[in-house]
Amino acid sequence: MQGFSRSFSFVSPTAVQFGAGIVASLPDCVARLAGNRPLIVGDPGIERAGILARVEAILGGAGLAFTVFTDVESDPDVRSVRRGVEVAKAASCDVVVAIGGGSALDAAKGIALMLSNAGDIVDYVGIDKVTKPTIPLIAIPTTAGTGSELTIWSVLSDRANGAKFGIGSPLLCPSVALLDPELTISLPQAITAATGLDALTHAIESLVCTASNPFSAAPAEMAIRMIGENLRLAVAHGENREARANMLIASALAGIAFNQTRLGYVHAFSMPLGSRFKIPHGLVNAITLPAVMQFNLPGNLDAFARIAGLLGERLEGLTLREAAQRSVQAVMDLKTDIGINQTLADFGVDEDSYDDIIDETMKSGNCPVNPRQATREDFRAMLRAAQG
Repeated sequence: MQGFSRSFSFVSPTAVQFGAGIVASLPDCVARLAGNRPLIVGDPGIERAGILARVEAILGGAGLAFTVFTDVESDPDVRSVRRGVEVAKAASCDVVVAIGGGSALDAAKGIALMLSNAGDIVDYVGIDKVTKPTIPLIAIPTTAGTGSELTIWSVLSDRANGAKFGIGSPLLCPSVALLDPELTISLPQAITAATGLDALTHAIESLVCTASNPFSAAPAEMAIRMIGENLRLAVAHGENREARANMLIASALAGIAFNQTRLGYVHAFSMPLGSRFKIPHGLVNAITLPAVMQFNLPGNLDAFARIAGLLGERLEGLTLREAAQRSVQAVMDLKTDIGINQTLADFGVDEDSYDDIIDETMKSGNCPVNPRQATREDFRAMLRAAQG
């Protein structure tokens, strides 16, 4: 993994505050960032769950005038970003408070970006095109999956043009992440399961990819272990506070890891499959992860064997190849236990669509760091395995 011949960097600019009820410190965070008029960015789900009302009460109780923007859908569209910017400018907002799952956080990043940079949000598609820091951004995740509260990425859709893309820059990282496990207690089982597999995918792809290094591997391995120990409990017993807290920490750790390394073929597949077939991001990752892991095994047997052990597999007496293979089975068993049994076929994916999916997959910046390089036929075989 490391040696005199390798170089790497580690940057994690976001301040993290964790604790049950830590959301109550939000007014202090706003004040430290010299904010006076927060824009709260959320989605209809947090409104229905009563979380938005709680945040409003906290800010209102501190005497802060705030504006609420909840016109954010799953896989947020650039339209939401543009509309959010209009709302924020009209209210002279000087700090963004993002609360919700990855969609709300990604939309909020785009809004905060466009409140300090010129042009249109699509001008910044790609990596390192952002020239100015966003206005201050506070991220409060209510799911344990995307890690967006700590990453350089905002993933958005442009439905008018049938596209889904990422904007990546260290300048997109939130100023503060408030990790409050109390806000995840009411998360439904299906979303808990899918977002948990999303976090696991982040950790696994970061650990096995060619850009892995000691500073990324440590949080990735911790995340894998914590997810293996807690996701089943969080799904089966959503009120289990320890499981919820550990999943929230694991998701953030996985975000720290892949922030440094990028990911692999699972996330390369997720863009076309998500945009073309409307498969939720965490679910599409869960569906394709075992097939991609199986293909990748020869590229990093040692890391996959470690993953098997971290997920609780007994490895005594096994060869390295056998131990690595156990990692795939461990993920499949976890999926079964938490009720994820969908396949790509359930969303209308068939062989006639493979070529278009592969064309877009191969353009992803995640492909170069995947531990084993694939041919078009290899991609077809992975899709076929995930199709069920």
